Amino acid sequence: MACEKNHIQSFNKVGIIGAGISGIAAAKELRHYSPLVFEATDSIGGVWKHCSFSSTKLQTPRCDFEFSDYPWPERDNASFPSHVQVVEYLHNYATYFDVLKHVKFNSKVLHIRYVGGDRQTTQPEMKPKEYGTLLNGYPVWEVAVNTNQSTKVEWYAFELLVVCIGKYGDIPRTPVFPPNQGQEKFLGKVLHSMDYSKLDKDAAYELLKGKKVAVVGYKKSAIDFAVECALANQGPEGQPCTMVIRTLHWTIPSYWIWGLPFFLLFSTRSSQFLHERPHQTLLKNLLCLLLSPMRRGISKFVESYLAWKLPLEKYGLKPAHPFVEDYASCQMAILPENFFEEADKGNILFKKASKWWFWSRGIEFEDKTKLEADVVLLATGYDGKKKLQNLLPEPFSSLVVDSSGIMPLYRGTIHPLIPNMAFVGYIESASNLQTAELRCKWLARLADEKFKLPSIEKMLEQTNEEIQVMKRTTRFYKRHCISTYSINHSDDICEEMGWNSWRKNNWFSEAFSPYNSQDYQEKKEI
Repeated sequence: MACEKNHIQSFNKVGIIGAGISGIAAAKELRHYSPLVFEATDSIGGVWKHCSFSSTKLQTPRCDFEFSDYPWPERDNASFPSHVQVVEYLHNYATYFDVLKHVKFNSKVLHIRYVGGDRQTTQPEMKPKEYGTLLNGYPVWEVAVNTNQSTKVEWYAFELLVVCIGKYGDIPRTPVFPPNQGQEKFLGKVLHSMDYSKLDKDAAYELLKGKKVAVVGYKKSAIDFAVECALANQGPEGQPCTMVIRTLHWTIPSYWIWGLPFFLLFSTRSSQFLHERPHQTLLKNLLCLLLSPMRRGISKFVESYLAWKLPLEKYGLKPAHPFVEDYASCQMAILPENFFEEADKGNILFKKASKWWFWSRGIEFEDKTKLEADVVLLATGYDGKKKLQNLLPEPFSSLVVDSSGIMPLYRGTIHPLIPNMAFVGYIESASNLQTAELRCKWLARLADEKFKLPSIEKMLEQTNEEIQVMKRTTRFYKRHCISTYSINHSDDICEEMGWNSWRKNNWFSEAFSPYNSQDYQEKKEI
C-alpha cells in the first residue's frame, strides 16, 4: 500500500507503537500525556497473545513477573502461569489503570517519517553534542497508519515516539538453503512457530497426530513443540518426533539446584558482585579477576546438578559451553516435566547437525543421512532487528543496529543518535516485565524533565561498554541480555531518576504498598 502523505489526522505529544507488555507499560507511565497507542491486531498482549500455543508458559516464577503496583491475584512463588493467564493479567492491569482508552486496535503502522529538522546526521563531525528534550512543542515524527485494513492511510504527528513492537513475531527467521534444496522440494508441510501459533489446540493436534515430525531448534519453543508432538502420538499408532539441533543450550527442570533456590546463585547483590558490569572501578576489575574461580565454580555447581538430574549424557545433550553463558544471554529454558519421560519412551528423538536441507520426503544432513518427515516445524526464531529496520526511515534504519548486531541503547531505551524516539522491550533479563516497567518509569520522568541525559558522547561510551561486557561474558551476546548485572543496571537507572534504588521504590516495601490503600481495595472489589 502506498504511503502518500495526506493531511495530519492529529498531533499528539506521545505516540506508542505496539500494545504488548512494553507498550501497555509505556502507556500507563505516560498516560498523563494522553498517548496514542497503535496496535496492529484486535487485542493487547503482543507475543503472549499472538505467538503462543497451548503449552506456552511463563519461564520465570509468577512473583518475578508482575508490575510493581499491580500484583497477581495469587502470588505463588512456584507458579508458572500459562500464556492465557499472562494475557488476562495484562488486560486486568490495563483496565485498572484505564489504559485501554488510549489504544487504537487494528491499526498497523506502515511508515514513519522524520520531520524534526536536520539536527541528525550520520557524519561524525556533524553529530550534536546534546540529545535535547523529548517533548519540545512541535512534531518530530509523522506516522502513517492503516486501520481495519482499509484503503485509507491516515497520518499522525508526535513529539515523542515510543517503539514497542518487540524482537519476536511478525518476521520469522528461517534457514537459507542452496538452490533446489529448500522447502519447495519437500512434499510435506513446513510451518514456522509463528504459523503454528495461529492454530487452535484441535488443529495443532490433528497436524501432529500420526505424523513423522521434525522440529528444528532446541530452545523453549522447540522443546514445547516436541512435547506437544509426543502427546499427540501416544499409543501404537503414534510416530516419534525428532529434534534437529544445531546448538545445544542448558535447560533446567526447576528453580532449585542441589536444594538451593536458583535466585541465590545469580539474582542477589552478592551473587551479581561476582560478575563484570559496565564502568566498574579498577578495584572491582581486580576483584572480578580474583573471584573468577568462584564464578566458574558456581557455573560448575549448576552443571553438576543438571548432569545428575537429567539424562544429558545419555542423549548427547550436554552443551560444551558453561552454564553461565546461557544465563548471561537469557537462553536458559525451563523443561516441561514430561520432556525426558517422553524421550525415554521413544516419542522424542534427537539429531545433532550443523547443516541440513530438504529432500522430497524429509530432511537430509551433511553426514549424508536422511530423516523422513511429514511435517517440519521451524523453531528458528524471529528477525526483530529486520522488523525494526523495515519500519524506520533512513538514516535511522542503518543506525539502529551497530556493527556487532546489537541495538546500542542507552539505559536500554534511548538511541543516542535517534532524536525523540524511545525503544522499550529490546533488552532482556531474568524478568523482562520488570525490566520494561522500570525503563518506562525512567522514560516518563525523562519526558517530564525530572532529570537530563548525559552528552551523546557519554551515552555512546556507556552503551559501548555494555556491549563489550556482554561480549566478554557470553558468545551469545547479540541477544542484549543484562541478567548477570541487572541489579546494578537498575540501581544506575534509579540513581539517574533521583531514587535510592529500585528495591526501595517497588512492592518490597509493605508499608507504602499501593495495595493497602482504600482506593485500590475499592477498585479490586468492583
